[in-house]
Amino acid sequence: MLETLTVDRPDQLKALGHPLRLRVLEELGARTESLTNRELAQRLGVDPGHLHFHVRMLHRAGLIERAEGGQRREKPYRTAAKAIRVAPELTSAGLSGGLHAAMLDEVQNAFGKFAEQGRFRGAQVTVRLSVEEARKLLREFNTKLDEAEDESEDTVVVTTFFHPPSSTT
Repeated sequence: MLETLTVDRPDQLKALGHPLRLRVLEELGARTESLTNRELAQRLGVDPGHLHFHVRMLHRAGLIERAEGGQRREKPYRTAAKAIRVAPELTSAGLSGGLHAAMLDEVQNAFGKFAEQGRFRGAQVTVRLSVEEARKLLREFNTKLDEAEDESEDTVVVTTFFHPPSSTT
């Protein structure tokens, strides 16, 4: 398994552009063992037939891979890498809109589901710094998250963006 997979093809980016496919990657990435389509469907609370389409799309894009084992039609899958990053040339070309929309949809769904339980936290900070410094801080934050990870704990999704204020043209 790769440490980091850089998404550098439009088909890979398209595969990331659906909330269910992001959930599949999160579920596979949160554990050390591989999961079959049926096991994934059960954990995500979706129909296995519906999920199969999304799993195939992630597999064809090289974002997940077949793992050892499995019986008959129940093939186990795992993530292709511990971390996935989108190549800057794809985001700067404006091709990552589907991914961002899927991420925002996931945030919105989690807010609706967990805010009243006190299990959703959000923050927005406006600062003045260069894009290079923002990237550096984001890399440092991701490193800290990796260091703090505790496999005995439940999975938590951390979504980060940085951008100019929407009022800036």
